[in-house]
Amino acid sequence: MASSHPLRIAVVGAGAFGRNHLRVYRELEQAGQAIKLAAVVDRDPAVVAEAAAKFGIPGFATIEECLAAAGPLDAASICVPTVHHASAAAPLLAAGLDLLIEKPLASSLADADRILELGRTHGRIVQPGHLERFNPAVTAARQHLHKPMFFEVHRLSVFTPRSLDVDVVLDLMIHDLDIVLNLVASPVREVRAVGLPVLSRKVDIANVRIEFENGCIANFTASRISTERVRKMRFFQPHQYLSLDFAGQDLLMIDVTAAAGMDPAQLAALAQVAEQHPSAGLSLKKVSVEQGEPLRLEIASFLDAVRTRATPLVSAEDGRAALALALEINQAIAAHAARTGL
Repeated sequence: MASSHPLRIAVVGAGAFGRNHLRVYRELEQAGQAIKLAAVVDRDPAVVAEAAAKFGIPGFATIEECLAAAGPLDAASICVPTVHHASAAAPLLAAGLDLLIEKPLASSLADADRILELGRTHGRIVQPGHLERFNPAVTAARQHLHKPMFFEVHRLSVFTPRSLDVDVVLDLMIHDLDIVLNLVASPVREVRAVGLPVLSRKVDIANVRIEFENGCIANFTASRISTERVRKMRFFQPHQYLSLDFAGQDLLMIDVTAAAGMDPAQLAALAQVAEQHPSAGLSLKKVSVEQGEPLRLEIASFLDAVRTRATPLVSAEDGRAALALALEINQAIAAHAARTGL
């Protein structure tokens, strides 16, 4: 049954991600949604003081202090480093809060399973923060999905010191792993991967090839040491090629019926020519995409799940599946490095 009282929300972790969660909750509150931003938690005294002052809410150094003094809470966003997700989630779930946990769900499958078990035990909603699932371009592409058989995905970022507690697969690529797993809906058959640490002690650039049981192939490239920002996904299905730009929230659809019989590499080359030069002979259509901030759409969806007690659009099991594949990729990267002496 939907809740009738304003949902009281806490944000745990007031770094870059946490500040955005605080902003969106306050914007939704000011827009008239039945929520109240009630507390912020961060172990850094300066960070929590700044956030508390900016949003006019009480700040706490620990989750335990927050639960004891903030008054009744309904839900929380967990925006602390990945290695602390399980330890932050445990007391909040035990206290009866529903959780939106920034991606990845955890740093290990053991921690992910602990979160899932606690969620089930306490009857709480756990939604992993795979916000690109809520990107309007992804939503639009899903409406045209019928049998994707080849993906080419690039997610490149310039180097920043944030999120260096995890490698580029768990930091960036996991967005695309989650989306492709959801779109293909077939078990993984084989993983091949190569990656290198460049500016940090963890892998900063990686290339992955995944084959699914249904025959679909997906190639992923992720880098956090690029000179440019690129967030694109291209995929083929019978008679169609779709090109999705996450940043621009654009979706192009190209009729490739005339190119039947070409292999995926040939189709990719031909379709990219058509994408850049619409006069190249293939039928190109720009699909209408209703623009929106993915984080705001994600949080609004989470709050709806909290009120209605429905399974979130991105379930805890989805988050575990993306994490499991990311960790398998990391194992493949390590095995390749061992074989080649990298």
